[in-house]
Amino acid sequence: MPEEKKTTDSGIEIKKVYSEKDIPSTGNPQPGAFPFTRGIQPDMYRWKLWTMRQYAGFSTAEESNKRYHYLLSQGVMGLSVAFDLPTQIGYDSDHALAEGEVGKVGVAIDSMADIVALFKGIKLEEVSTSMTINATAFILLSFYVALAKKQGADLKKISGTIQNDILKEYAARGTYIYPPKASMRIITDIFEWCSHELPKWNTISISGYHIREAGSTAVQEIAFTLSNGKAYVKAAMEKGLDINIFGKRLSFFFNAHNNLFEEVAKFRAARRMWAKIMKELGATDEKAMMLRFHTQTGGSTLTAQQPLNNISRVTIQTMAAVLGGTQSLHTNGFDEALSLPTEEAAKIALRTQQIAAYESGIADTADPLGGSYFVESLTNEMEVKAMELINKIDAMGGSVPAIENYFMQNEIARSAYEYQRKIETGEKIIVGQNKFQAQEEKTIPLLKVDDHIRQVQVDKLNAVRLNRNPAKCDNLLQQLNDKAASGENIIPTVIEAVENNCTLGEIADELRAVFGEYK
Repeated sequence: MPEEKKTTDSGIEIKKVYSEKDIPSTGNPQPGAFPFTRGIQPDMYRWKLWTMRQYAGFSTAEESNKRYHYLLSQGVMGLSVAFDLPTQIGYDSDHALAEGEVGKVGVAIDSMADIVALFKGIKLEEVSTSMTINATAFILLSFYVALAKKQGADLKKISGTIQNDILKEYAARGTYIYPPKASMRIITDIFEWCSHELPKWNTISISGYHIREAGSTAVQEIAFTLSNGKAYVKAAMEKGLDINIFGKRLSFFFNAHNNLFEEVAKFRAARRMWAKIMKELGATDEKAMMLRFHTQTGGSTLTAQQPLNNISRVTIQTMAAVLGGTQSLHTNGFDEALSLPTEEAAKIALRTQQIAAYESGIADTADPLGGSYFVESLTNEMEVKAMELINKIDAMGGSVPAIENYFMQNEIARSAYEYQRKIETGEKIIVGQNKFQAQEEKTIPLLKVDDHIRQVQVDKLNAVRLNRNPAKCDNLLQQLNDKAASGENIIPTVIEAVENNCTLGEIADELRAVFGEYK
């Protein structure tokens, strides 16, 4: 009887055993040296651990602020802010389309008053903040800068990241506002302004996370993400920006799933590929060739059935991210297939990182799996297959045309369908879901966001509008309209607008009038 073929989740065949014949000689590359397959730092985590983040945001700014203070007290090193859907797509909380969504999947931010409340008691100079925001990233960054100025902070010392990756929104996630070309223009305005005024800020986190959540394979995740990265780099260079300067401020955001060795190989391959891509695009400074990335454990891998099993899944994914060389990590709560994470689930998720860091030994040496015949062979195969996809996209003219022609969307949909088919036929076992099921009593406490939150936000908005200078606001919104139409950098005007209490929805709408909406 022939032996059943084994493959990774990306369909790469796995041999029974690997040997030196499976890996060509690579001249023993070292961590911290081009092409950075083994990590971007020579010591990796020996003396400085990855940044432990917890992604949080729900309800009002005041409620989220309490969670941030709790997480900081528990050893979190950086904050990651989740925003509600109206904030993500440029609607104030009193907009008709915001009904039923205010504060639900993240925090509602309408005005400067909300951002002040969100970071009350937190000095922005002393914390690194990551904001998962895309279409309205330029507005949230402006709120953050305005608050930093209000705190008297030195903008040269402010550090953090805005996701700001609009291409993956068209390909996988859907929270876009403006057409692709207008969105790319806003992103290059951010690159340009931050390179002068906010030098420590990561102006984009090019995201494979949502591509993977939408159903892509690991190979597609890195191929589509790096292809999008190329599009941003080319757009910045067309704007006249220096690849060796802005290249150092690019960061990436990847998913970690359960197939441990494939995930480690994915991270190693992505680093090597990006170093080569940046070199080909003209980078000469090695720091501009380094792929720095944040990882979040896989939300789509969590099950509503037997939710405590998710603690084991998140542990495997934590190991994959760290063995793969991540720069920062967010671990999901075990209850996130059911609701926003409770405080208890968030604490266990953070403790998972801390146990991996301080008790497992995986942080004691750089690239612990480097030299494994299996991992090295898998890294090479991931690179070959991902480059085949990138070359296809290049032949179409790059990521923007590939998205406009639905190439990425169709590839992701095909992979998602195939994966789900395997679960339903039992080819792919998900413990507790399609095998090893058990009768369960619902005993997991859930975090629920009260619907009255919308009224709280509406009352705050009304107070803001009542106590501002309406003529000044109208004038600033008109200036924004003029600059958007003329091609002048819009960021200074957006900062001035939020400082004068223009709302997020008003600013987004002003640009809708200039650029239109993507349908």
